[in-house]
Amino acid sequence: MTALDIANTDIMSTDMGMSPSSFDSSDGYHGAAGQLSAVPPVLSRKQKAAIIVRLLLAEGAALSLQDLPDALQTELIRQMSSMRYIDRATLKSVIDEFVVEIENIGLAFPGGIEGALSILDGAISPATAARMRKMAGVRLTSDPWATIAGLDPDLLLGVLEQESTEIAAVLLSKLKVSVAAELLGKLPGPRARKVAYAVSLTGAIDPEVVEKIGRALAEQLDAQPAKAFEAGPVERVGAILNFSPAATRDEVLDGLDADDSTFATAVRKAIFTFANIPARIDPRDVPKITKDIDQSVLITALAAATGKLESVADFILGSMSKRMSEQIREEMDNLGTVKAAEGEAAMAAIVAQIRELEAAGEVLLIAEDED
Repeated sequence: MTALDIANTDIMSTDMGMSPSSFDSSDGYHGAAGQLSAVPPVLSRKQKAAIIVRLLLAEGAALSLQDLPDALQTELIRQMSSMRYIDRATLKSVIDEFVVEIENIGLAFPGGIEGALSILDGAISPATAARMRKMAGVRLTSDPWATIAGLDPDLLLGVLEQESTEIAAVLLSKLKVSVAAELLGKLPGPRARKVAYAVSLTGAIDPEVVEKIGRALAEQLDAQPAKAFEAGPVERVGAILNFSPAATRDEVLDGLDADDSTFATAVRKAIFTFANIPARIDPRDVPKITKDIDQSVLITALAAATGKLESVADFILGSMSKRMSEQIREEMDNLGTVKAAEGEAAMAAIVAQIRELEAAGEVLLIAEDED
């Protein structure tokens, strides 16, 4: 823990001060007018806190005092406004006590449930964190807009669609321009125009109103139940079918067509198979995909691509250099007939490589409705 952390939290605790020191005695300032006594005066804990904060700010330290409750921020302002000059002996005494306080601290824990959850973020399940917040009735004390900005944009899209245009305009104005533009583009035309116009009317809105809106939205979004799965049902089914045998995949999709054609269509769009390569892979990305695939696996997959899949093999070979393409075709001819299971396993390895590169951001899959 640093001195800055202490100034931000512990020194501004319940009574905004430090522990009593040896110079908290009846002896104080007894000098004549214009003279300063060598004996430090009696200081309250609030005064000591104000002195430390003033000193750190004078030295250029960046204090996150906005994270403190409003009542403590207000009390600090009042205390600092009532103080004038501090002599060097008093300042030295306060600093010495402050340093002792820091050196005596071995470990510090945050106050309250929210502070504990922030430390344990990533170490405990989201469901447990949500349940603890609900049980404790935790109220956000930090900047609500910082919390909102870190949420999934798709979650914020629901707020823009359901809340009043005024609330939506404030939310849009507090987000990063790139995120706001993305969300605005996902709104229906009439709704997007109304929200955009409402943004023009937010110039004179009171900062306290903006903060209240932020807290209300943050608490509303935080109260939503935690999701058991990170991905949606379409993505989960699509991911499973991606690595299923072709016969199983076709049978499942036919069954989904009969039960829920809309869901089946969405799943088909989420699926990426060997057959989708020509439609969804940029030819310039083919060398990047094939360079890390074992040559024997690539040759096996292309040799097994007959019938409807022959166009996929032609697409891959046509995206390579002429010399490399001719060499692979020769190897394919020498390989002869490939067993169905071996061919499908090789094709699955190529698809897995594409998915891995996509996850790393090195390959971008073309959407099916794009030209």
